[in-house]
Amino acid sequence: MNRILRIPPVFLLLLLFLTGCVKKEFEAYYARPDNLAQPIYQQLEARKNFTSLLACIDKAGYKEILGNAGYWTFFAPNDAAFQKYFTEKGISGVAAIDSVTSRKIVSYSLVYNAFRKEQLSSYQSTAGVIPNQAYKRKTAYYDFVQTESGETRKIVASNRNGFYVNGDNNNKYIPYFTKNFMDYKGLTASDYNFFYPNSTYSGFNVADANVVNADIVAENGMIQEIDKVVTPLPSIEQYLASNPNYNDFRLLLKKLSSYISNADLTHRYQVLTGSTDSVFVKLYISALAFSPNNENYLSGGTDAQTGGYTLMVPTNAELNIYTKNLLSNFGSFDAAPPEILNDFINSHMWTTPVWPNRFANSVNFQSEVPTITTGNITDKKLLSNGIFYGTNKVQEANVFRTVYSKPYLDPRYLLMTKALNAELKYSIINPNVKYTMFMMPDASIRAAYYDFSTQRNAWSYTAPGVATDYTTNARDRLYRILQTSVTQPNTDLTDLSGQGIIEMYNGEYMKYDANKLYASGNIDNGNYLVRDSAKTTINGTVYYTHEEIPTGKTSTGGLLTFTTNGIGFHINALALADPTSFGFFNSYLIASPIWDNTNKAIVGTVSGNFYTILIPTNAAIVEAVKAGLLPGVKATGVPTFNSTVPADRDLVVRFLTYHILNKNTVVPDGKKEGAFATLLPNSAGDPTFITVINQLNNMELRDAFNKSAKIILSKSNNLSNRAVIHSIDNYLKYNY
Repeated sequence: MNRILRIPPVFLLLLLFLTGCVKKEFEAYYARPDNLAQPIYQQLEARKNFTSLLACIDKAGYKEILGNAGYWTFFAPNDAAFQKYFTEKGISGVAAIDSVTSRKIVSYSLVYNAFRKEQLSSYQSTAGVIPNQAYKRKTAYYDFVQTESGETRKIVASNRNGFYVNGDNNNKYIPYFTKNFMDYKGLTASDYNFFYPNSTYSGFNVADANVVNADIVAENGMIQEIDKVVTPLPSIEQYLASNPNYNDFRLLLKKLSSYISNADLTHRYQVLTGSTDSVFVKLYISALAFSPNNENYLSGGTDAQTGGYTLMVPTNAELNIYTKNLLSNFGSFDAAPPEILNDFINSHMWTTPVWPNRFANSVNFQSEVPTITTGNITDKKLLSNGIFYGTNKVQEANVFRTVYSKPYLDPRYLLMTKALNAELKYSIINPNVKYTMFMMPDASIRAAYYDFSTQRNAWSYTAPGVATDYTTNARDRLYRILQTSVTQPNTDLTDLSGQGIIEMYNGEYMKYDANKLYASGNIDNGNYLVRDSAKTTINGTVYYTHEEIPTGKTSTGGLLTFTTNGIGFHINALALADPTSFGFFNSYLIASPIWDNTNKAIVGTVSGNFYTILIPTNAAIVEAVKAGLLPGVKATGVPTFNSTVPADRDLVVRFLTYHILNKNTVVPDGKKEGAFATLLPNSAGDPTFITVINQLNNMELRDAFNKSAKIILSKSNNLSNRAVIHSIDNYLKYNY
C-alpha cells in the first residue's frame, strides 16, 4: 500500500530559510572582490579617452573577449592617436572604419598573455625566462586565405621554413623597444630612428608609437596606452610584393616557391565562406635560409620573441645589371644549375635581425658579412617577421666573386664544380685567402676517362679496354687531380712567364716554364699544358689552358695529373739521364737492402706519404766514401756498390735514409724551413733531423754536425709520386 509523505508547512519554511542563507554565504565567499580591477573593456570605458578604440572593439566583435575572461596585453591607442590616424587616412572619424579594419587594429594590438613593461623584454624560452632578450610578441591577428598578384588560386602563407603545420594560424608579431632590451643588445636611439625617423625613442615604444601610460592593470590583463594606431605590419614577402621597385627580385624568389593543396584549410575555408575553391599553402624550398611569408621564427615556438629575419633586396635596375654579367655563360637562371639561384637569393638573407649599428659584422645565411654598407640602403622597414632593406647594390656572394666562381658559373665546368663542392669549395670561397686555380673542363676530365654517374651517384674511371671502375678509387684519383689544380692557401701566381715550382693544395708540386705547366704525370707522359688566358677574382687568379703533346708522347686528357710510378723509378730515370749528378746514389740504392726492384720502391717509404730525396753528386759521394760513411776505397773514394759485408750494407742504409726527408716535401721556394725528420731512426728508434734554410731558388741543408750542403737548382725540383728529388753539392752526416 502506497503512503503519502506529509511535510508540515513550518518545516518547509525552515528549509527555505536555511537554503537562502547557504546561497548568500556561497556568493559572498566567491564574489568578485571590490578592489579587483575591471576587465580591459571596462577600464577603457572608465578612462574616457578611448572612445574610438572602444568603437573599433565593438565593430570587430571583441567586446565580449575584452570585457570578460582572458589574459592579454593590449597596446591601446588613445583618442589622440585615432585623430592622427583619421588625418593620415583622410577620413572623418571612427564611423568610416569598417569591421575588417577594426578587427585588424584591435587584434594586432592584442598580445597573448599579460605583461608589464619590465616583463616584455623577457624571452620566454623553452629553457625558462631569459631577461632583456625580447622585442616582439605574438598578436591575435593573422592573415588567412589570400590571393597574390599573378595568381587566381586561394593561398595561405607557410608557417614554417620549408613546410606547413596544420593548426598554426601563422599569427603576426608586433615589435616594441624597451630600454632593457636596447641596452642589453647595445642598441641606441639611432638604431630605432633608422626605421622610424619621424618618431622619438622614449625607452618604451611599440613600433613607431610611444607608450604614454604603462602597466594599467585589468582583471583580464594589462593595458599599455600608446599615442599612435599601429596596424598590422606586412611580412617580408607582403612588403616585397607591394613595392614594384623590387619586382624582379620577387619574381626570382617566386621560382623557389610551390603551391601545395591542403585539405584541412580547404574544408575550413569552404565552411566559413561557402566557396568551392581549394586552398593552397605557398611553400618555399627548404634550401632557402627562411620562408619570407613565415611569421614564425626558426623553431615555430617562442623564439620569434627575440629573433627575426633580414632580407636585403636590390632594386630592379641594380639586379638586372648584376645578373646579366653573372649569368653571361648561361643566359638566365632558368638555364643555370638551380644552386646558382639558391645561392643568389640566400646571399641576401640573414636569419638574424641586422640592426644598423651591427650591420658590417652581421653574417648572412652563407656566413658572409655584407658587401654593401648602410650607405647603400635606400629603403628600410621593420616588418612583422623581420627587417627589410632595399639597396642600390647587390650583395656579392663569395661563390660569385672568388676563384670558385669561374667553374661554378660556366657550363663547360660542371664536373669540376661537382668535385670542388665535395672537396675544396669552403676553402676557396674565402675572400681573404689567395689561391691560384687551373681550370678542368668537362671535356678534359672525360678525355682522361673520368665521369660522374648520376644513376650511381659516384665518380667513374673507364680506362681503354678495362671495365668501368665506380669505386672510391676512381673518386680519389679524380680528387687528387683536382687538388693538383689548386695551389696552397695564400698563393696567387699571377705570372707564368718565368720558371718556378709551386706547391699545390694536396702537397704535391707543379712546375711552370714560360707558360708551360707540368705536374708529375705530365712529365712522365711527356706532355704539358699551355696557358691560354687568365681571369682575376677577389681571391686569386684562374688560368685556362690547353694540352700540347709532342710527337710520340701520351695525352693526360689536358689535366695536371699525377704519376703512378714510384720514387725509385724516377731516381733510376734521373741516373740514366744524368749519371754525374745521380748515378752513384742510384747504384748504392739498387744494391741496398732497402731497394724493392719489383715495384721500383724504397723500403720504408709508405704509399701516400710525402718525401724529399736529397741526392749528393758523384763527387760528393766520393767524399763520403773517403769519410767512411759509405763502403769503398777510403784512400781514393772509389765506391763499392755491391758489398756483401753486413756492416757495409748497414752503412749504405743509414746514408741513404738520412738523405730522405720523411713525410715532407721541401723545395727552394722560401716557404718551409727548420728541422725536418729523416727516414733514418737513431739507436733509440727516434728520428734524426736535417735543418733546412730556405730562400727562393736557394736552399741550404745542415746535418747533425752543422755541415752544409746546397741544392743544385738546375738539377733539382724533379717531381715524383708525392715526392721531390733534389741534387745537392755535398753529403750529409748523421750523428748515430
